[in-house]
Amino acid sequence: MMQNQKMASRPSYLPAASLDANALTILERRFLKKDSHGLPCESPEDLFWRVALNIAEADRLYDPQADVLERAAIFYRQMIEKKFLPNTPCLRSAGRNSQQLFACFVLPIEDSLESIFDTLKHAALIHKTGGGTGFSFSKLRSKGAVIKSTDGVSGGPLSFMRIFNAATAEVTQGGVRLGANMGILRVDHPDIEAFITCKADGVSMTNFNLSVSVTDAFMEAFEKNEEYALINPQDGSIAGMRSARDIFDAIARNAWHHGDPGVVFMDRINASESNMVPAIGTIESTNPCGEQPLLPYESCVLGSINLSRFVENKKVCWETLAETVAHAVHFLDNTIDMNRYPLPAIEKMAKGLRRIGLGVMGFADMLIMLDIPYNSEQAVDMAEKIMSFVNDEARKTSERCAEERGAFPWFEKSLFYERGEKPLRNVARTTIAPTGTISTIAGCSGGIEPIFALVHKRKSLWTEKGATAELFVTNTLFEERLRKEGVMSPELMEEVAVTGTVAHSDKVPAELKRIFVTSHEIAPEWHIRVQAAFQRHVNNAVSKTINMPHEATIDDVKNAYLLSYRLGCKGITIYRDGSRSVQVLTAGTGYKPAKAAVSLCPTCPECSAPIEAGEGCFKCLVCGYSKCS
Repeated sequence: MMQNQKMASRPSYLPAASLDANALTILERRFLKKDSHGLPCESPEDLFWRVALNIAEADRLYDPQADVLERAAIFYRQMIEKKFLPNTPCLRSAGRNSQQLFACFVLPIEDSLESIFDTLKHAALIHKTGGGTGFSFSKLRSKGAVIKSTDGVSGGPLSFMRIFNAATAEVTQGGVRLGANMGILRVDHPDIEAFITCKADGVSMTNFNLSVSVTDAFMEAFEKNEEYALINPQDGSIAGMRSARDIFDAIARNAWHHGDPGVVFMDRINASESNMVPAIGTIESTNPCGEQPLLPYESCVLGSINLSRFVENKKVCWETLAETVAHAVHFLDNTIDMNRYPLPAIEKMAKGLRRIGLGVMGFADMLIMLDIPYNSEQAVDMAEKIMSFVNDEARKTSERCAEERGAFPWFEKSLFYERGEKPLRNVARTTIAPTGTISTIAGCSGGIEPIFALVHKRKSLWTEKGATAELFVTNTLFEERLRKEGVMSPELMEEVAVTGTVAHSDKVPAELKRIFVTSHEIAPEWHIRVQAAFQRHVNNAVSKTINMPHEATIDDVKNAYLLSYRLGCKGITIYRDGSRSVQVLTAGTGYKPAKAAVSLCPTCPECSAPIEAGEGCFKCLVCGYSKCS
């Protein structure tokens, strides 16, 4: 790595940044270098140049005569023009002391005290440098199982999850946010029922997202209304039998109640492009938001293309999109070489497989610019078309990189090699992440999510006493169209701010109502169909929240799970509007639906979901991201 070399000055011909107030606030508080007084000592342009130059340095590893400044200028323009942004650890740490640039990690947990606490230590190191961690607790013996070495009994996976949860609360992730974890348990583990309900009280496991690893055998038993076997992880013996439909009901009921657990179809993941090296291992877990399945000790760097920058005159600019995909793959591949890894085992896996996760953001904005409603066949078709293009171009670039730099070192252990396919630089190339922070920096909609609210009030200027201001935040495209149609007014903005939508407004033309549809107006089926359309052209997986109205039933949740499985998704997370507010705000007093209250909430910078706010703190209702001023 060459990150310690003196940084060359940014060429004067490179353009300045054009960022809105929200982007500037996020950069100032979380990304810009600070002086000894805690004040920013670099500009946004300095940040983007620092990152671009640092990542471009990797070109010298493959060509000592490489024009690093020219490459850095290309990377800088991609970021400054908001066409492509890498994941937040890269923006924060490239060219700085940490130099830990990856967002996603999975660590193994074997059934021994030594393994459990080694993993806990390794997770703390990763959180310290800004990464999120995923774990499968499926190999741990069940609660009450005998421990021969001590003549004692095991507390089971949940007892150790509580230790991980408490430790995470004490480690600040990258110096700016709490650590994030994914906890996964196989559906055939003897403790699965306790796992499904472990967050039902609303105060336990707050630093974990949970997902049940659902097997094909379980789904077959569900379809046939049969029992399935619980398996002792120690010896593979049968620990008992359960009704598949009863367990499926329990998963759905708890997700309906408070959003956890999600479901991951792990057999499908291992049978797909997510694991093209089964000879090396089996994927057992994902990163905290679920979009990145990884082998034990594997990590991945993510980056996203802003689709809203590739529409002109209601047409997609395919040629410039292809150029950006090529630059983005080059950038992410370079990042693997420039990264400072927290563990030797992680470095070995990262450099052996060279997995990257290129995704998209601004999909909802692109649809609006093309006059396509999110809840339409046209949107599903566009999802297929756009991601197929990005995926194909990413593969072409990876093939070219393999010709110039060599295939990923373990290529001959891969299914690509067995099938006689062209060498690839990267074992996998595409991922759809939530992009909460980087989409705010880019000023676009998050990931492939629809618009959450067209107008909402956001708390701002946080101090130890709480928020000192409340501002209108208006979707830029919505405001532009209102002005163009001549219907923009303060009264309309007030009206839309109450609900976040124009669905029932008589002041907005019908065509705009059709196009500017928001999350809670979109039936879950359309959310899932869009997710499935993207998944068909993504090597890794897709992070997507399936929004449901407060009035949704447990059967609605079950139907969503079944539809996602039948359409080929690799996992699913649902969030029923107001479900977590029931636990926090009205315990024992009943619940009165108040959709306006939800619409007026700020949204999470990590996943764009609603945030609970108060007393100088906020917490995301979906991904668990939290911050106190």
